[in-house]
Amino acid sequence: MPSHTDHILVVDDDRDIRQMVGDYLRRNGLRVSLAADGREMRAALDTRDVDLVVLDVMMPGEDGLSLCRNLRAGKHRAVPVVLLTARDDETDRIIGLEMGADDYVTKPFSSRELLARINAVMRRARMLPPNLQVSEASRWIRFGDWRLDTTARHLLDAGGTAYPLSGAEFRLLRVFIDHPQRVLSRDQLLNLTQGRDADVFDRSIDLLVSRLRQRLGDGAREQVYIKTVRSEGYVFSQPVVLVGEDA
Repeated sequence: MPSHTDHILVVDDDRDIRQMVGDYLRRNGLRVSLAADGREMRAALDTRDVDLVVLDVMMPGEDGLSLCRNLRAGKHRAVPVVLLTARDDETDRIIGLEMGADDYVTKPFSSRELLARINAVMRRARMLPPNLQVSEASRWIRFGDWRLDTTARHLLDAGGTAYPLSGAEFRLLRVFIDHPQRVLSRDQLLNLTQGRDADVFDRSIDLLVSRLRQRLGDGAREQVYIKTVRSEGYVFSQPVVLVGEDA
Protein backbone atom coordinates (compact mmCIF):
# COMPACT_ATOMS: atom_id res chain seq x y z
CA MET A 1 0.00 0.00 0.00
CA PRO A 2 1.47 3.41 -0.96
CA SER A 3 2.42 5.75 1.89
CA HIS A 4 0.33 8.83 2.60
CA THR A 5 1.42 12.05 0.89
CA ASP A 6 0.57 15.16 2.87
CA HIS A 7 -1.90 17.47 1.15
CA ILE A 8 -1.26 21.20 1.67
CA LEU A 9 -3.83 23.91 0.93
CA VAL A 10 -2.22 27.29 0.10
CA VAL A 11 -4.57 30.27 0.59
CA ASP A 12 -3.27 33.61 -0.71
CA ASP A 13 -4.88 36.31 -2.83
CA ASP A 14 -1.55 36.95 -4.62
CA ARG A 15 -1.53 34.62 -7.63
CA ASP A 16 2.24 34.72 -8.03
CA ILE A 17 2.88 33.75 -4.40
CA ARG A 18 0.27 30.98 -4.57
CA GLN A 19 1.87 29.52 -7.65
CA MET A 20 5.44 29.89 -6.36
CA VAL A 21 4.65 28.19 -3.06
CA GLY A 22 2.59 25.49 -4.73
CA ASP A 23 5.30 24.66 -7.27
CA TYR A 24 8.00 24.46 -4.57
CA LEU A 25 5.96 22.21 -2.30
CA ARG A 26 5.09 19.90 -5.20
CA ARG A 27 8.77 19.62 -6.15
CA ASN A 28 9.39 18.47 -2.59
CA GLY A 29 6.89 15.64 -2.75
CA LEU A 30 3.73 17.22 -1.33
CA ARG A 31 0.26 17.33 -2.83
CA VAL A 32 -0.97 20.93 -3.15
CA SER A 33 -4.25 22.72 -3.71
CA LEU A 34 -4.51 26.50 -4.21
CA ALA A 35 -7.18 28.95 -3.03
CA ALA A 36 -7.45 32.71 -3.57
CA ASP A 37 -9.87 33.52 -0.74
CA GLY A 38 -12.01 32.18 2.06
CA ARG A 39 -14.72 30.89 -0.22
CA GLU A 40 -12.27 28.78 -2.21
CA MET A 41 -10.58 27.65 1.03
CA ARG A 42 -13.86 26.35 2.49
CA ALA A 43 -14.75 24.63 -0.77
CA ALA A 44 -11.39 22.86 -0.83
CA LEU A 45 -11.68 21.76 2.80
CA ASP A 46 -15.19 20.41 2.20
CA THR A 47 -14.24 18.40 -0.88
CA ARG A 48 -10.64 17.30 -0.25
CA ASP A 49 -8.63 15.62 2.46
CA VAL A 50 -6.36 18.50 3.56
CA ASP A 51 -3.56 17.89 6.07
CA LEU A 52 -2.41 21.50 6.59
CA VAL A 53 -3.39 25.04 5.51
CA VAL A 54 -0.88 27.75 4.61
CA LEU A 55 -2.88 30.93 5.15
CA ASP A 56 -1.96 34.51 4.25
CA VAL A 57 -3.00 37.10 6.84
CA MET A 58 -3.28 40.18 4.61
CA MET A 59 -6.11 39.41 2.20
CA PRO A 60 -9.01 41.66 1.11
CA GLY A 61 -12.46 40.83 2.43
CA GLU A 62 -12.05 37.96 4.88
CA ASP A 63 -8.49 38.25 6.12
CA GLY A 64 -6.36 35.36 7.31
CA LEU A 65 -6.96 36.01 11.01
CA SER A 66 -10.74 35.83 10.55
CA LEU A 67 -10.41 32.70 8.47
CA CYS A 68 -8.16 31.10 11.08
CA ARG A 69 -10.63 31.92 13.86
CA ASN A 70 -13.54 30.51 11.85
CA LEU A 71 -11.55 27.44 10.93
CA ARG A 72 -10.85 26.70 14.59
CA ALA A 73 -14.55 27.06 15.44
CA GLY A 74 -15.79 24.78 12.65
CA LYS A 75 -15.71 21.16 11.60
CA HIS A 76 -12.16 21.43 10.20
CA ARG A 77 -10.70 22.88 13.41
CA ALA A 78 -8.18 20.02 13.79
CA VAL A 79 -6.39 20.95 10.53
CA PRO A 80 -3.02 22.63 11.33
CA VAL A 81 -2.49 26.21 10.11
CA VAL A 82 0.73 28.03 9.18
CA LEU A 83 0.24 31.78 8.75
CA LEU A 84 2.07 34.02 6.29
CA THR A 85 2.49 37.40 8.02
CA ALA A 86 4.11 40.78 7.38
CA ARG A 87 7.57 41.03 8.95
CA ASP A 88 6.81 44.22 10.88
CA ASP A 89 3.37 43.29 12.19
CA GLU A 90 3.99 41.55 15.50
CA THR A 91 0.37 42.06 16.55
CA ASP A 92 -0.95 39.89 13.72
CA ARG A 93 1.48 37.12 14.65
CA ILE A 94 0.47 37.17 18.31
CA ILE A 95 -3.26 37.31 17.52
CA GLY A 96 -2.84 34.52 14.98
CA LEU A 97 -1.25 32.21 17.54
CA GLU A 98 -3.92 33.13 20.09
CA MET A 99 -6.60 32.22 17.54
CA GLY A 100 -5.10 28.77 17.13
CA ALA A 101 -2.53 29.02 14.34
CA ASP A 102 0.22 26.43 14.77
CA ASP A 103 3.08 28.51 13.36
CA TYR A 104 3.87 31.51 11.17
CA VAL A 105 6.39 32.57 8.55
CA THR A 106 7.12 36.25 7.95
CA LYS A 107 7.21 37.86 4.51
CA PRO A 108 9.42 37.98 2.58
CA PHE A 109 10.12 34.32 3.28
CA SER A 110 12.22 31.61 1.77
CA SER A 111 10.45 28.56 0.39
CA ARG A 112 12.90 26.35 2.30
CA GLU A 113 11.90 27.95 5.61
CA LEU A 114 8.21 27.53 4.83
CA LEU A 115 8.73 23.86 3.98
CA ALA A 116 10.67 23.36 7.23
CA ARG A 117 7.86 24.98 9.22
CA ILE A 118 5.26 22.82 7.48
CA ASN A 119 7.22 19.65 8.20
CA ALA A 120 7.70 20.65 11.86
CA VAL A 121 3.99 21.32 12.34
CA MET A 122 3.07 18.04 10.69
CA ARG A 123 5.47 16.17 12.98
CA ARG A 124 3.84 17.79 16.01
CA ALA A 125 0.38 16.95 14.71
CA ARG A 126 1.37 13.29 14.53
CA MET A 127 2.57 13.14 18.13
CA LEU A 128 -0.82 11.96 19.37
CA PRO A 129 -1.43 8.20 19.13
CA PRO A 130 -3.74 7.33 16.22
CA ASN A 131 -6.59 6.27 18.50
CA LEU A 132 -6.98 9.80 19.88
CA GLN A 133 -9.68 11.11 17.57
CA VAL A 134 -10.76 14.75 17.61
CA SER A 135 -14.42 15.19 18.46
CA GLU A 136 -16.88 16.76 16.05
CA ALA A 137 -17.31 20.52 16.12
CA SER A 138 -19.90 21.91 18.50
CA ARG A 139 -20.38 25.36 19.95
CA TRP A 140 -21.34 24.14 23.43
CA ILE A 141 -19.57 21.34 25.26
CA ARG A 142 -20.70 20.10 28.66
CA PHE A 143 -18.58 18.33 31.28
CA GLY A 144 -19.27 17.99 34.98
CA ASP A 145 -20.75 21.23 36.30
CA TRP A 146 -19.35 23.30 33.44
CA ARG A 147 -20.23 24.30 29.90
CA LEU A 148 -17.65 25.59 27.41
CA ASP A 149 -18.70 28.09 24.76
CA THR A 150 -16.24 27.31 21.96
CA THR A 151 -17.18 30.44 20.01
CA ALA A 152 -16.88 33.03 22.80
CA ARG A 153 -14.14 30.94 24.47
CA HIS A 154 -15.47 31.14 28.00
CA LEU A 155 -16.66 28.75 30.69
CA LEU A 156 -20.13 28.87 32.23
CA ASP A 157 -20.77 27.45 35.67
CA ALA A 158 -24.00 25.78 36.80
CA GLY A 159 -25.52 29.19 37.56
CA GLY A 160 -24.72 30.60 34.13
CA THR A 161 -21.87 32.88 35.20
CA ALA A 162 -19.27 33.26 32.43
CA TYR A 163 -15.51 33.01 33.04
CA PRO A 164 -13.29 34.13 30.13
CA LEU A 165 -10.30 31.96 29.26
CA SER A 166 -6.93 33.08 27.97
CA GLY A 167 -5.85 31.71 24.60
CA ALA A 168 -3.46 29.26 26.23
CA GLU A 169 -6.08 28.07 28.74
CA PHE A 170 -8.64 27.58 25.98
CA ARG A 171 -6.23 25.58 23.81
CA LEU A 172 -5.25 23.32 26.71
CA LEU A 173 -8.87 22.73 27.71
CA ARG A 174 -9.77 21.92 24.10
CA VAL A 175 -6.99 19.32 23.94
CA PHE A 176 -8.28 17.69 27.12
CA ILE A 177 -11.91 17.82 25.95
CA ASP A 178 -11.05 16.36 22.56
CA HIS A 179 -9.32 13.41 24.24
CA PRO A 180 -11.18 12.67 27.49
CA GLN A 181 -10.06 9.80 29.71
CA ARG A 182 -6.81 9.44 27.76
CA VAL A 183 -3.41 9.96 29.33
CA LEU A 184 -1.52 12.75 27.53
CA SER A 185 2.17 13.29 28.19
CA ARG A 186 3.67 16.70 28.94
CA ASP A 187 5.46 16.63 25.57
CA GLN A 188 2.18 16.08 23.75
CA LEU A 189 0.37 18.81 25.68
CA LEU A 190 3.24 21.27 25.25
CA ASN A 191 3.45 20.79 21.50
CA LEU A 192 -0.31 20.79 20.96
CA THR A 193 -0.85 23.98 22.96
CA GLN A 194 2.29 26.02 22.23
CA GLY A 195 3.50 24.74 18.88
CA ARG A 196 6.19 27.14 17.67
CA ASP A 197 9.58 26.72 19.36
CA ALA A 198 8.12 24.63 22.20
CA ASP A 199 10.80 23.26 24.51
CA VAL A 200 9.95 19.70 25.50
CA PHE A 201 11.92 20.18 28.73
CA ASP A 202 9.93 23.27 29.67
CA ARG A 203 7.76 22.82 32.80
CA SER A 204 5.43 25.64 31.79
CA ILE A 205 2.78 23.09 30.87
CA ASP A 206 2.52 22.20 34.56
CA LEU A 207 1.88 25.85 35.41
CA LEU A 208 -0.78 26.06 32.70
CA VAL A 209 -2.47 22.90 34.00
CA SER A 210 -2.44 24.45 37.48
CA ARG A 211 -4.08 27.64 36.15
CA LEU A 212 -6.76 25.65 34.36
CA ARG A 213 -7.44 23.59 37.48
CA GLN A 214 -8.00 26.82 39.39
CA ARG A 215 -10.48 27.93 36.73
CA LEU A 216 -12.38 24.66 37.13
CA GLY A 217 -12.25 24.72 40.92
CA ASP A 218 -10.16 21.57 40.90
CA GLY A 219 -8.49 21.02 44.26
CA ALA A 220 -4.91 19.78 44.49
CA ARG A 221 -6.09 16.65 46.27
CA GLU A 222 -9.50 16.01 44.71
CA GLN A 223 -8.54 16.54 41.03
CA VAL A 224 -12.12 16.08 39.83
CA TYR A 225 -11.42 17.16 36.24
CA ILE A 226 -7.70 16.92 35.49
CA LYS A 227 -5.87 14.08 37.20
CA THR A 228 -2.11 13.69 37.40
CA VAL A 229 -0.77 10.32 36.25
CA ARG A 230 2.63 9.92 37.89
CA SER A 231 5.55 9.67 35.44
CA GLU A 232 3.15 9.80 32.47
CA GLY A 233 1.25 13.10 32.32
CA TYR A 234 -2.36 14.16 32.78
CA VAL A 235 -5.82 12.78 32.04
CA PHE A 236 -9.15 14.60 31.71
CA SER A 237 -11.37 12.31 33.76
CA GLN A 238 -14.86 13.73 33.12
CA PRO A 239 -17.28 12.52 30.41
CA VAL A 240 -17.76 15.09 27.63
CA VAL A 241 -21.12 15.84 25.98
CA LEU A 242 -21.53 17.88 22.79
CA VAL A 243 -24.72 19.91 22.97
CA GLY A 244 -24.69 21.66 19.59
CA GLU A 245 -25.48 25.33 18.96
CA ASP A 246 -27.97 25.74 21.79
CA ALA A 247 -26.80 24.96 25.29
